[in-house]
Amino acid sequence: MSLSTSVIDGAVGYEYPPVDVSWTKKDTITYALGVGAKKEDFQLLYELDKNFAILPTYPSVLGLKGTDSDVTLFSERVKNRGNSGLPHFDPNRVVHFTQTVEILQPLPVASGPGWKLTTRITSVNENKSGVIVENESLLVNANGTPFARLFSSAFNLGAKITGTKYGKSVASPPKAPAVPKDRKPDYVVHEQTTPEQAVLFRLSGDYNPLHIDPAIGKAGGFGGVILHGLSTYGFSGRALVNAVGGRDPSSLRYFGARFTAPVRPGDALEVSAWEVGQGPDGTTEVVFETKNLQTGKVAIGGGHAFVKKGGALKGKL
Repeated sequence: MSLSTSVIDGAVGYEYPPVDVSWTKKDTITYALGVGAKKEDFQLLYELDKNFAILPTYPSVLGLKGTDSDVTLFSERVKNRGNSGLPHFDPNRVVHFTQTVEILQPLPVASGPGWKLTTRITSVNENKSGVIVENESLLVNANGTPFARLFSSAFNLGAKITGTKYGKSVASPPKAPAVPKDRKPDYVVHEQTTPEQAVLFRLSGDYNPLHIDPAIGKAGGFGGVILHGLSTYGFSGRALVNAVGGRDPSSLRYFGARFTAPVRPGDALEVSAWEVGQGPDGTTEVVFETKNLQTGKVAIGGGHAFVKKGGALKGKL
């Protein structure tokens, strides 16, 4: 039975109970490996390196990780929290749609106690294909100081609330400029995922069986295991850090993208990026897309970033 539009009106702005989160140096290293860091990337992998730092895309995994250091049950972790009024959506019919991370303060390589994610629903949009729910989260330390702002949306395939086309929004991330069609990219970075990429990335907190059990992937219509969208997202972020930011993780101040096509573990990626103007606080505004070279399809579209340039070489890396 369809519900009234007042359900969406009441849900938008709803604040979930805060979620305790934490991470260690081991977690940051594991994440870096899950998004393709190489053995020479001491600044991401070696805790004694003088430039050891966390990749700024890391907060995107904290919603599922929480404070856990062991594996968790995905179906339990993604159940609706609180009482927003929205119906329960089938976790097997949920697709990660968009993700952004904005760094407000430099992230520590290990959190210590007391960190939380505070989250509110910022938009709900329904169309004939399903329902898109967008959340805004703030990563805050024990003193309540915000360190990162994240927007994340999920597409609930086939879901219904009102049974009509309807939407409401109270906040949203910056709108991404279009990729220039009249010139070649300023940066092209090639990356190679491994057959074990999803097995490694799941250790950062997303234990969805879709990313390790071929039977689940086949039942879902994917033909087998697919890589986490947030792994491809992290590959893309690391590519911009290297190409635009001179391999300095702190150079990436904002990073947003839309998930447009699946990637299989072992597929090759090509990240193409264009400088399109000046960003805030001395950054350069960049748009990008990530293509799956095995399928020829764009896996990450609508890419948008603000990067502090660090003397990287233009062209293919």
